[in-house]
Amino acid sequence: MEDIVILGSTGSIGTQACDVARLHKIRVRGLTGHTNTRLLEKQAREFHPDCVCVSDEQFYGDLKQRLADTDIRVLSGMEGLCEVASLHSAHTVLNALVGMDGLLPTLSAVEMGKKVALANKETLVAGGELVMHAARENGAEVLPVDSEHSAIFQCLQGNTINRVRRLILTASGGPFYGYTPDDLRRVTLEDALRHPNWSMGAKVSIDSATLMNKGLELIEAVRLFDVAPDQVDVVIHRESIVHSMVEYEDGAVMAQLGTPDMRLPIQYALLYPQRLPSPAEPLSLTQCASLTFAQPDEGTFSCLPVCREAVRKGGTAPAFVNGANEAAVALFREGQIGFSRIGELVSGALEKILQEGVQPLTSVSDVLQADAAAREYVYSRTEHSLNGKG
Repeated sequence: MEDIVILGSTGSIGTQACDVARLHKIRVRGLTGHTNTRLLEKQAREFHPDCVCVSDEQFYGDLKQRLADTDIRVLSGMEGLCEVASLHSAHTVLNALVGMDGLLPTLSAVEMGKKVALANKETLVAGGELVMHAARENGAEVLPVDSEHSAIFQCLQGNTINRVRRLILTASGGPFYGYTPDDLRRVTLEDALRHPNWSMGAKVSIDSATLMNKGLELIEAVRLFDVAPDQVDVVIHRESIVHSMVEYEDGAVMAQLGTPDMRLPIQYALLYPQRLPSPAEPLSLTQCASLTFAQPDEGTFSCLPVCREAVRKGGTAPAFVNGANEAAVALFREGQIGFSRIGELVSGALEKILQEGVQPLTSVSDVLQADAAAREYVYSRTEHSLNGKG
């Protein structure tokens, strides 16, 4: 059992990672949260890490006071996140941060040659070319935590001498499967957060409802597994039992099945290549009424084809599309825009960067500039002040 760091330990993935660490008595060297200092204090007292970090700097004083009677170092902000991610005492970093906040800590970890269990898909979407290059240069492992990419990773084991024809990502379809564009104009935030199968944070739940989540996963698969965009297919699988599949050149299809419980892929990434007892319920095939598959409605859910086109173009296009989505989702959560506007704004962002010209990614600065420009585009299209809530 290698010592680990959990970035984003107070979120949905992070708390489930704590379940795995608790079950297998894995030594936790670092923890980070965003604003939930109460939970972060509780986790720190249980696992007694070397240090903790609250990424929102205004909560630093509160966390410092809460842990004043301990010898745990308290950090804050992006600098603190990167310090925790590069701790010498930890071999593995689980990155469960949300959004672009995950990019710099991921780079800090891979530059130290660590194993990174990656649940922060924006890292590979926006800066995947940089991250995977840095991982190769520093001998770092990047292992997927998303259930779909974990499934593909597992299906590839023992088959390295065989060529892959395509990767098949499964999607639940979210809460609005079968909806028309008119239906989507009437949905609420509460509707979008009501995922049929998975327990996830708000941002990921909304991305699942727009199918943006699957588009981001398509980009992530291209980066992780070094395949062409046209080698990645998406199918709707409402039951969320088959987590993804790999088709080989001979036509054989390998699938990974399991209950819809994120602790399974989290544990696989943390303990790889070991398979040990899991806190998740075992799968009973006899209790699965049926396993169904269908094509996604890319006309109604436009975020998916937008992401496919963005990764085909490469360079700054994925970062631009991702930044536009993050800004649009934030506005939707604030009640500033309707649900349908998310897809419209993401599609518009792609059109804009294609018109202006996609630039190559040469540094983190290129990623951050593309991200900022995309957010500015969204705010300008929604008459939302850059000094306001967004």
